[in-house]
Amino acid sequence: MRVLMVICMILFLCLLSSPVHAVQQGNAVFFDPPYGPSACYGNRNDGNMVAGVSDRLWNNGRACGRRYRVRCIRGANEAPHPCKNGKTVVVKVVDYCKSGCQGIINLSRDAFSTIADPDAGIVRVELDQV
Repeated sequence: MRVLMVICMILFLCLLSSPVHAVQQGNAVFFDPPYGPSACYGNRNDGNMVAGVSDRLWNNGRACGRRYRVRCIRGANEAPHPCKNGKTVVVKVVDYCKSGCQGIINLSRDAFSTIADPDAGIVRVELDQV
């Protein structure tokens, strides 16, 4: 019985110590290249699968370097068939989407095009930190 209690306590402590990242929803927009300079890394080239985040995710710059898996779940306007069914993209946060940002995340055009039709302009997405 004691062994079982010790095992349960260890499992419970492991669950408490592991980070929990909730799936979030919000609007996504996109920006065109060039993708720098950025608020996080200046003129460093971080590739094409990058994003800026709004105040909701920025956390005083602690969002820099985080990676999010993003999936389009529906349109945010009247655009027909904006999402590319089931497609996801992993992006790295490199920038800050200043106040007035139209979404929770501002994807590079390359990243946005992977999950949605850029003609839609704005889509509803799920984000999961990876």
